[in-house]
Amino acid sequence: MSRLRNLPVQLLVFIVLPLTLLLSAIAFGGLALHQRAMRQMVGERDERATRAAAAAMEEQLERRAAAVASLARHAEHAPPAVALADSASFAADFAALAIFAPGGELLAAGDPTWWAASGFRPPAALSAEAGFLPLSADPRGGLVAPITAATSDGGAVVGMVDPAVIARDALGRIILPGDHTIAYLVAPDGVLLYQIGVGGHSGPVTGHPGVAEALRGEIGTTFLDVGDDEHVISHTPVNPVGWALVVAEPWREMTDPMLRRTELAPFVLLPVLAVTLAALWFGLRQVVRPLQALAARTTALGRGDFDAVAQPVGGIGEIRLLQGELLLMARRLRGAQQGLRDYLGVLTQGQEEERRRLARELHDDTIQSLIALNQRLQLARTAADPPLAEQLGGMEQLATDTIADLRQLTRDLRPSYLDDLGLVPALGLLAREATAGLGIPIEFMSSGEPRRLPPPVELAAYRIAQEALRNAGRHARAAHASVTLDFITERVTLAVSDDGVGFDAARVSELALGGHFGLLGARERAEAVGATLAVDAAPARARVVMTWVG
Repeated sequence: MSRLRNLPVQLLVFIVLPLTLLLSAIAFGGLALHQRAMRQMVGERDERATRAAAAAMEEQLERRAAAVASLARHAEHAPPAVALADSASFAADFAALAIFAPGGELLAAGDPTWWAASGFRPPAALSAEAGFLPLSADPRGGLVAPITAATSDGGAVVGMVDPAVIARDALGRIILPGDHTIAYLVAPDGVLLYQIGVGGHSGPVTGHPGVAEALRGEIGTTFLDVGDDEHVISHTPVNPVGWALVVAEPWREMTDPMLRRTELAPFVLLPVLAVTLAALWFGLRQVVRPLQALAARTTALGRGDFDAVAQPVGGIGEIRLLQGELLLMARRLRGAQQGLRDYLGVLTQGQEEERRRLARELHDDTIQSLIALNQRLQLARTAADPPLAEQLGGMEQLATDTIADLRQLTRDLRPSYLDDLGLVPALGLLAREATAGLGIPIEFMSSGEPRRLPPPVELAAYRIAQEALRNAGRHARAAHASVTLDFITERVTLAVSDDGVGFDAARVSELALGGHFGLLGARERAEAVGATLAVDAAPARARVVMTWVG
């Protein structure tokens, strides 16, 4: 019992041995789960590959059917021999190709001896659309699939397709040399049309797993025990000929090497487990916990608490050195932020002065000149001939529209009604103008006893509302927005809400780095006049709130 009080023994009994047992259970349990997952993965992979191969066969059959239909249409306007000669571009896709007269007489063929030996004659009633007939015997051995199309005079064009060629082209893309995969292509009567891989079938294969299901039009995957191994068997039909494609392979062939390495992993880790635990304990006490504390203080620093990193966190010397550097950085950041705010305040003030100057010059000079020009156009139009008067009328309308646009621009640059009438009428007019400009209904509401605020505060509130509405209409894709101004004793609250898609409010700084300064500028405007700005950017209930006390 006295030995159990020893720390190494305690680590061995209470930590190392339980962790070893747990690791072994996880390893061997994971091995079983891994086998099950690999079995399912191979089955899903084979089913996708089988369906892809069947789709490739169907695409080849459809392409050959389209070629037969095209030759049938061409044979209606050209002699059979000429039409057949013109089909040289796709003749190689067929085992045999021929044109028949209405009575079944052979008119033209790429290999007349083949047709004579086969004895094939097309049925009397055929469709102008290309269709597939039951398999026919190939004089050279094997079976071929007839594709027929009727001509307008009752004749027929027949192309014989070798199923083995179709299957070889399609299966060659998914079955590589050296694979343990076997694939069968089976006719509707159970005859084996093509086989790739080592298999024991030479006659009808209707009893092979998956064949009957595929011939019934079913798609799926089954597993079959073959001796000491288990095969995954995928099957799918090949339309429109009704063939069955079956692919089988032993799924463990690709997983056994990996599984053997997995079995050895627990035993390789046992010798280093005790040393790892000791290092983990030391790291937890001297590295991990101090770093976690430092990370929490760094997060607080990111939120603006510059004194958070000043509290000691302990740990190894490197961590204490890192904390000292973070503290120095926090001090420099605080000074840089204060300088930036002062600069932004001056910059914002200069921007507003420049806007005021531009608005005044546009109103006093440009707009007045355009009004004078418009009046002269009116006088000229009354004395001009009708054609010229019509042109002068268009110029007059253009001048009128330009005057209206410039007046709107001057209001955006410097809303004079904000200075003359106050914040409440200015926000009401802004809501009406934004409704017309953005195309969404914007409601303005005011509560409490209205009063005039200091001009910088009114201007900041107006610009924040202007920016929030612009974002709601252009970026948030909102269908409705509202502006609310509340006068509560010494506090004034401005809220702009919308039902748009929202955004991540925590990424305001990242948005600024990407060139989007609207929300960041609104926050700086609020801080410059001693107000606070809160942003809730949740979808369908986004809200920007400015609060000023004074």
